[in-house]
Amino acid sequence: MPTPFTHAFIPIALGKTVADKKMPLRFWVLSVLCSVLPDADVIGFRFGIAYGDFWGHRGFSHSLFFAFILSSAVAVLAFRKMGLFSKKWWLIWVFFFGISASHGVLDAFTDGGLGIALLSPFDTTRYFSPWRPLRVSPIGIRALFTSWGKAVLVSEIIWIWLPLTAALIIAKVCRKMRTRANGGLRGGEE
Repeated sequence: MPTPFTHAFIPIALGKTVADKKMPLRFWVLSVLCSVLPDADVIGFRFGIAYGDFWGHRGFSHSLFFAFILSSAVAVLAFRKMGLFSKKWWLIWVFFFGISASHGVLDAFTDGGLGIALLSPFDTTRYFSPWRPLRVSPIGIRALFTSWGKAVLVSEIIWIWLPLTAALIIAKVCRKMRTRANGGLRGGEE
């Protein structure tokens, strides 16, 4: 799995890239929560749930179906004032589904573990991407501050942080250019 830092970076970078206005604090808090929540399944180790079990690490909570349930609950409970099933509501749902699903998808690009049950509960097969450039993160906070943790962060910076930061910068520049172009047209018409 990528580190919790990277899972939390994904919704912030993507949110800043796609949002064209200031979003409320609950949007950002729920975004980060949805992106890291699937790893709460590691609690199962303390209760004797094996890694490869349905409820085990990288099992059901890393699936696209779990992302569907989580994003639907967040959109219905936290953004109902937008009008359920309105265009804005659907955009919020798609964003939350994307960042919730990003957790399992990113984990599939790591070089360790038993794979990801992306299609659970319909198919509990664990999958990996054929291309796996990300170093698998150690489980546990202390382990992140070891040489292994450092190597993981370096691979995440190269393969996730830098490309997303570049996308964010490009999106902001494009948005600024579009605003200037639209402002210039309106100004000339008046």
